[in-house]
Amino acid sequence: MRKLLFCIPLFILFACSEGSDSNETKSNLPVNFTIDGEVLGAANQTVFVEAQSERGVIKIAESQTEVDGSFHIEGNIKGFGLYQIRIGKDQLKSVPLTLCPKDKITIHANYATFEQVPVIKGAIWTKAITKYMQIFNVFAYKQMALINDKSISEENKIKQFFEIKKPLDVYAKNEMLNNPGNPANIVLSTSLTPAMGFENWDVNNLEVLKKVAEAYKEKYPHSPITRSLEMQIEQIFNAYNQFKGTNSAVQTAPEINLMDPNGKKIALSTLRGKVVLIDFWASWCSPCRQENPRVVALYNKYKNQNFTVYSVSLDKDKEAWKRAIKADGLIWNTHVSDLLQWETPLVQQYGFNSIPFTVLVDKNGVIVAKNLRGEELEQKINALIK
Repeated sequence: MRKLLFCIPLFILFACSEGSDSNETKSNLPVNFTIDGEVLGAANQTVFVEAQSERGVIKIAESQTEVDGSFHIEGNIKGFGLYQIRIGKDQLKSVPLTLCPKDKITIHANYATFEQVPVIKGAIWTKAITKYMQIFNVFAYKQMALINDKSISEENKIKQFFEIKKPLDVYAKNEMLNNPGNPANIVLSTSLTPAMGFENWDVNNLEVLKKVAEAYKEKYPHSPITRSLEMQIEQIFNAYNQFKGTNSAVQTAPEINLMDPNGKKIALSTLRGKVVLIDFWASWCSPCRQENPRVVALYNKYKNQNFTVYSVSLDKDKEAWKRAIKADGLIWNTHVSDLLQWETPLVQQYGFNSIPFTVLVDKNGVIVAKNLRGEELEQKINALIK
């Protein structure tokens, strides 16, 4: 539950990147990483090491826990990158791993709190990740209490949100400055991105991110992570300059006028007068599919209050797209796609390189937020429909 309230978009870990590679699934490659662990209360559970790609989840390795929750898992990775270890059937029982070849790490945890306070050791990045997750767990509890406190106004909640988030940001910034080449910075860097816009964002974060990108370029010049980070920094830099230059001027959502699954064109502009969540997704994107139930819940809750969803699919296979709409219960009738996948010009027009990606548009067609999820997204919708 707490992960869903995480205000910071872990865009690399929980989103499908257009630069992903599935070659790591080959089973005939030599072992170049191992993980030994003990998870109390997790007897006879399947353990997975996974990566995300535009084709969905890639299984890197798989193992089974013993009766006492201990396990050994090993596999092969092409190079430094961001992965996750997941235990059991619960998709939320996962922990980020910034694995590098030759890593031999250990994990100790309790199944009930596996995704919150695991203790990871054995590599140059494990201490930073373990500490970061501990601080985040404290932040998540405080955030939950803040969200549920009905006595505090929305304006004060935003102010208090930034206060309770400070320890997370301070830790991340200090770690990144002290060791910019640390693989853990893939995860830590998400604390410094402008998740809620630029109004309360510290522009000095951009210099910290640049230091990490420069260090990664030197240490990991061929890694897709390095390229993704450089692209994100460029997007933040351009967006911040636009924000600064226009003093948060109005930005109308670029028109989208594409075919629905039945061959009928549906223009975004025809939805003026409603608050619209533009949801970029695809049938092959596992994080998108995991997010869909929450999108459905938002639609059902607010559909009678001048709110709707405009789903834009980055599919190539029309039948797979149609099957996913039906399977996930996406009951609104505003589904469109040009079936060009990452070749769609919308990637450039809306400025994203991973999905799921959302754009919230007000009743006048003006963009008010990008890539919000969970409680932040619902709070914004609430404010707009009133």
